[in-house]
Amino acid sequence: MSYVAPLKDMLFAITELAGIDRLSGLPGCEDATSDTARAVLEEAARLHEDVLAPLNIDGDRNPSAWQDGVVTATPGFKDAFRQFAEGGWQGLQHPSGYGGQDLPKLLSTPCIEMLNAANLSLGLCPLLTDGAIEALLTAGSEEQKQRYVPKLISGEWTGTMNLTEPQAGSDLALVRTRAEPQADGSFKLFGTKIFITWGEHDMATNIAHLVLARTPSAPEGVKGISLFLVPKFLVNEDGSLGERNDVHCVSIEHKLGIKASPTAVLQFGDHGGAIGYLVGEENHGLEYMFIMMNAARFAVGVQGVAISDRAYQHAVAYAKERVQSRPVNGSAKQSVAIIQHPDVRRMLSTMRALTEGARALAYVAASHCDFAHRHPDEATRARHQAIYEYLVPIVKGWSTEMSLEVTSLGVQVHGGMGFIEETGAAQYYRDARILPIYEGTTAIQANDLVGRKTARDGGEVAALLLAQIDATLAEIEAHASYRSSAAFQAMYRHLSSGRDALNSAVRFVVEHVRRDPNAVFAGSVHYLTLAGIVLAGWQLARSLVLAADKRDEDLAFYDAKIATAHSYATQLLPRALALEASIRDARDGEGVLALREDQF
Repeated sequence: MSYVAPLKDMLFAITELAGIDRLSGLPGCEDATSDTARAVLEEAARLHEDVLAPLNIDGDRNPSAWQDGVVTATPGFKDAFRQFAEGGWQGLQHPSGYGGQDLPKLLSTPCIEMLNAANLSLGLCPLLTDGAIEALLTAGSEEQKQRYVPKLISGEWTGTMNLTEPQAGSDLALVRTRAEPQADGSFKLFGTKIFITWGEHDMATNIAHLVLARTPSAPEGVKGISLFLVPKFLVNEDGSLGERNDVHCVSIEHKLGIKASPTAVLQFGDHGGAIGYLVGEENHGLEYMFIMMNAARFAVGVQGVAISDRAYQHAVAYAKERVQSRPVNGSAKQSVAIIQHPDVRRMLSTMRALTEGARALAYVAASHCDFAHRHPDEATRARHQAIYEYLVPIVKGWSTEMSLEVTSLGVQVHGGMGFIEETGAAQYYRDARILPIYEGTTAIQANDLVGRKTARDGGEVAALLLAQIDATLAEIEAHASYRSSAAFQAMYRHLSSGRDALNSAVRFVVEHVRRDPNAVFAGSVHYLTLAGIVLAGWQLARSLVLAADKRDEDLAFYDAKIATAHSYATQLLPRALALEASIRDARDGEGVLALREDQF
């Protein structure tokens, strides 16, 4: 089953929901129009459909290989990455002063979706490089920017993020890699880093490792972590590559999915010390690394959308071809394609509605990011930044958890054949399983949403979003279709209930986080899930109104939008009430906290 980029759906989300034409009024975004979006997306689709997507199965069956410290990518990956880099896709959203195209995040986001839908394993390499670029642009010295960023943007070099150690997973206070200062201002690093995505490979001439480590005088805990730039090959003054640095890949992991993406164990300093250069100020490494992590977290959320869309396309194609059983309503005496059976339709509509809702939410979040970085008014920038920061853990956490449901349904649509590797449905399920884990587990995203994004401001940003939902509800109720359309009535009823459930959960978090933190954090993932379901439902409610108004322009397309919104309203938004009840019932040790440790 080949991948076809859903360009019409993407363009609808970009133009109608995320409002790209509003961006064109911002400094540096004058060319960010609907026409530009269409041209960029059509060009991206050709590359990803024709070059990267056909390699997806090959990567699963013939993954990256390690031998004597050398990692060789899946055959075909090196050439595909070269075409990706030469097309300028790595630099799409990065500054033109360093060789990028300086396009808005809203335009790069659908390209990231296409990349990861086409080939999730390969897509991880540019994802980590994007994070390295962002970190260097924010915290690097001018010399570091000039020496490394253009090469990273061009795709000649790639970047990695080195946090995790054997004893230090999510708890970065336990990082023990040490950095010893040298007379020339450089450092020598010693230690082991694990789970380093694309930490070693043959697709680029150099790899810029960004590494968390401690200097000898560093205080204990996260306040003593610094960030270092450690290239695979040292870089000479003229920009040419020098000798091999003392950082080596001692193994790569054998994984459930994303098998073509080498997950490396890197050893620093076994032969005298890996030369590294301090990025920014000493002992501020964690805040710089979070620049990379936040960029990566949003991108991983988009990966959730991407793999869901790929699984949905595959399942639809199979359901239209697979003939099995007569229809339950007696409309045919012979067996029919399974897409005619009600439960298969339920699964496919659920897959579609979740994917479209998550896509819309991610694209709208990207638009807020663009306004936060480019709007001339400081207060406006701050408001959009706060909304974007609230949405990032939801985009990352909910969209990736959602992808597990969608890819699992994709297997189920195939029935027993879905469990057979040859059909391809199982690969999406296996590949998706990592998404809620890396770049911060769902619980970490949920704790961030509770602590930093809700409790800290007393629910102020959440209230802004709830007010916007209220405005959409008023628009639905006032619409000419409201009294005659079952879709409008269902959306109004269920979004209203979902909105109230989210408001109740926000108030519970704000009021109880200090007096009963265990109860609040026990329900934090439920809160994140509730927010995702309601906010994505809100985007599909907006989609419903827009589609009804534009229906005569493209009947088939907009009728499908209306039907998808209707399905989301009746099948997915009702989950909000159950989630809200679970959140509130965690009080006083009820529910999940009722079992004592010795009872497990």
